[in-house]
Amino acid sequence: MPGKRSSDIMSAGPVRKRKKIDLEQKMKIVKKYEGGQSLSSIARELDLATSTVKSILNDSARIKEHVKGSAPLKSTVITKQRSGAIYEMEKLLTIWMDDQIQKRVPLSLMIIQAKAKSIFEDVKGKYSDPNAKFVASHGWFNRFKQRANFHNVKVSGEAASADTKVAEKYPEVLRKLIEEYGYTAQQIFNVNETGLFWKKMPDRTYISKEEKTTPGFKAVKDKLTLLLGGNAAGDCKLKPLLVYHSENPRAFKGISEVNLPVHFRSDRKAWITMALFEDWFINLFIPEVEKFCRENDIPFKIMLIVDNAPGYPAHLDDFHPNVKVVFLPLNKTSILQPMAQGVIANFKACYLRRTFAQAVEATDRETGKTLYDFWKSYNIYQAIINIAKAWEEVTQICLNAVWKKMCPQFVHSFKGFEKDKTYEEVADEIVKLAEQLELEIDVGDVDQFIESHGDELSNEDLMELEAAKVKEQTEAEDEVEVVEEPRHFNTKEMALAFHEIDSALARFEKMDPNSSRFLKVNRGIDETLACYRQIYEEKKKATIQLSFNKFVMKTEQPATSTSPQPSTAKAPSDNPMM
Repeated sequence: MPGKRSSDIMSAGPVRKRKKIDLEQKMKIVKKYEGGQSLSSIARELDLATSTVKSILNDSARIKEHVKGSAPLKSTVITKQRSGAIYEMEKLLTIWMDDQIQKRVPLSLMIIQAKAKSIFEDVKGKYSDPNAKFVASHGWFNRFKQRANFHNVKVSGEAASADTKVAEKYPEVLRKLIEEYGYTAQQIFNVNETGLFWKKMPDRTYISKEEKTTPGFKAVKDKLTLLLGGNAAGDCKLKPLLVYHSENPRAFKGISEVNLPVHFRSDRKAWITMALFEDWFINLFIPEVEKFCRENDIPFKIMLIVDNAPGYPAHLDDFHPNVKVVFLPLNKTSILQPMAQGVIANFKACYLRRTFAQAVEATDRETGKTLYDFWKSYNIYQAIINIAKAWEEVTQICLNAVWKKMCPQFVHSFKGFEKDKTYEEVADEIVKLAEQLELEIDVGDVDQFIESHGDELSNEDLMELEAAKVKEQTEAEDEVEVVEEPRHFNTKEMALAFHEIDSALARFEKMDPNSSRFLKVNRGIDETLACYRQIYEEKKKATIQLSFNKFVMKTEQPATSTSPQPSTAKAPSDNPMM
């Protein structure tokens, strides 16, 4: 049969380009439909044929089952559901590889094969043949890569290590580049990712030990990723980017994400993906550094130094003519990256100190609350507040001193920054707070805790993470969503709060023999609370005005509603004939 002419094809109307729809998008379609959006509306929004959307919705039960079964969300084909020791091993191996990739750890075939065998030995006892063998052949690995969607993961024959010779030469190369473009210390920035197990305690605490045996309390492995950074002068600390696995944590109910002290984003694996990094760079980083330059009367000309991570877009330099992006040499982050030379360790130490201080305060009151109770109730919102405050505590001296390896010409002084004096002081404070909590912790435990955030996940950790993920998905499906009223100010509660503050200040005034000290404190509190008092006065005026308007409306109602009605009866007539 002769083929169709091009004119016939053109006259048949627009041809819809065929799309591959992965599990992530299919789940979005299912959720939109279950949320009340119509089939045709979903099709229009996603530029899909109505029949395609209908087919996906008809298959929603199987899609949910595969997502629950840890199928990669970027998969476009739902394959036959597998089970058994090898299937469970592959799920756990996927989590481990994801974690290694996120930490920029080079992977070799030999390392992956060894980890796969190790996991298999730990899980096979739960299945019918405890003597089963698994050889982790090349053929298995190729099939596993296909199933787990690791097509683009570079697996080397041998793991690479940081090359100190290249690292030694790099600062001179960078110095020439800085001089060529005329950058100052205030205009040069560095950012670095770090993972944080936000609910983790040092290993020797009884909380950590009890967590290992208490059902339902495995949150120590709940991880988030932070992007922390600042400039070489140390006088511009960037607002942290925080990526968490949950888009709408329960602890956020009634709280606007816009008002959080971090830039909050979500990703299923709590990764800073290429899309998230690009969004941060364009919509958050560039406006923030432009504002910094404007406020400090310096030219808006910025150099951003980042590691050569696969998750960072190679074309960042193209986004803005005033922002130059410089990538570090491969595998040199641990040697050169300023944020990795002490800033992140200081931040994590400050974070632990804040949480310990809160634990002391919570258990010190006459509430009967134990340390275990406090830690179990500690949620992601409280963690975010502590993250922001811990980041504020990292000093300008620290932020400047960590550039000594990469840009020594910008560092004011090296004195007192061998593993930063601030870090030592914070570690000592943590030990003292631990004593108040009756915990046996020394400075070595604090060091081990800081370093443990970068440790490789053990097989036990992987099993706990998988079990927690399945439990969370089950709870999310069973949970009935309750719409809570957003947080807001009301005059009654604000008046009560001001009264309590005034009462507390009056107590301090009675005790303090130094009146000038009290006046200074009182003035500082008044200045701090000024924004709240302004809100209170405005709301009070609005309330009075509303009450007045209601009164006026009531008094101006028509008189007919209250005045006696005139008689409608006819008067008697003088005409007797009537």
